[in-house]
Amino acid sequence: MCFDCSDPFLKYIRFSVLLAGLSIPLLCKRQQAIRVEFSLLPLHTTMTTPTQMMPVYFLGIGGPNFMENTHHPAYAQLTSVGNEITTRVKPKAIVVFSAHWQGGHTSIAINAAEETDIIYDFYGFPKHYYEFKYPSKGSPELADKVATLLEKSGVKIEKVKRGLDHGVWVRFAAAFDPKKNPLHVPIVQHYRLGQALQSLRQEGILIVGAGMAVHNLYDFRATRGTGRTMPYVFTFDDALKEAATTLPEDREAKMAGLLNREDARKAAPTLEHLLPMYVVAGAANNDTGERLWTLTEGSLSWAQYRFGKVPGA
Repeated sequence: MCFDCSDPFLKYIRFSVLLAGLSIPLLCKRQQAIRVEFSLLPLHTTMTTPTQMMPVYFLGIGGPNFMENTHHPAYAQLTSVGNEITTRVKPKAIVVFSAHWQGGHTSIAINAAEETDIIYDFYGFPKHYYEFKYPSKGSPELADKVATLLEKSGVKIEKVKRGLDHGVWVRFAAAFDPKKNPLHVPIVQHYRLGQALQSLRQEGILIVGAGMAVHNLYDFRATRGTGRTMPYVFTFDDALKEAATTLPEDREAKMAGLLNREDARKAAPTLEHLLPMYVVAGAANNDTGERLWTLTEGSLSWAQYRFGKVPGA
C-alpha cells in the first residue's frame, strides 16, 4: 500500500499494520513504536448466512479489571452491542483491530493460528486474573483472505501464530459472555487499511475496531477517584463524533484533520487506541457513521460507533 506523504495524517504517523491479529505498528513523531491488532473470530454454526453487507463497529475498551467491573456503564453497553451482533447481525466471522499488540515497523503480521489461547499481557493484577479463560478459535482460511487483500494493496504481510491479547478477550468477555451470549467464532487478529478490507463485509465478515476515543494514561492516575474529567476529553470526543458521522465523502479528510487539533495530543498521546477508529472508518466505505453511546470519564472516552445498518433494520 502506497501512502502520500503530503497527507496531513501522515505528518503525525507513519505506520504499517499486522493482522490477527492484525497488529498495526506505527511510529509517532517522537519515534515511539506502538501497534494495533487484528483478530479474526469465526462464528457459531447456528448463525445464518447474512444476505446484507455487514455493518462496522468501534467499541471502547478497558483494562483487565474491566471484566469484573460489571456495574460500569460501559460493561452494560458492550453486553447490549454483543447481543445485537449475535442475534441481529449474525456474521460468519469477525475481524478485530485491537490497540494492544505491537510489532515491527514495515509489515502487517497476521495471526494465522487456528487454536488461539489468550495472552495475559499485563502485570500487577490479582492471581485469578491470570487464570481466566476465554474460548476462541482462529481461521487460517480467513487469515489468507485478509493477507491477499492487503498484499493487493501493496502491504507487506507476515503470518504469525499467537493468542488473543487483553485488548480483545477482556472486551469480548463482556460483549460475548461464554455462558450467556457465546460467540464461538474463529479469531484472526488507518483509514486506507480499512478501505483495503472493506470488501470482506460483503462476505458476512464483521469488522470491529477495539480501542478508545480518548485514552490518556498519564492523566488517568491524576483524575482517578476525583470525579474530575479533563477538558480535552469533552472537546475531542465531540470532534471525533463530528468527523465520524459526517457525509462519507467528507469523512476521510475530517478524520485526518482531527490530528491537527490542539487537544489531539492530550486525547491520544500515543495513537494505538485511536487508530482502530481510522481502520473501521475506512472499512465503512460509503456507509454513514453513528455514535451509539459515549461516556466521558477522567481522561477517557468510552464512545462506541457503528457504520452501516444492522441487517433487517
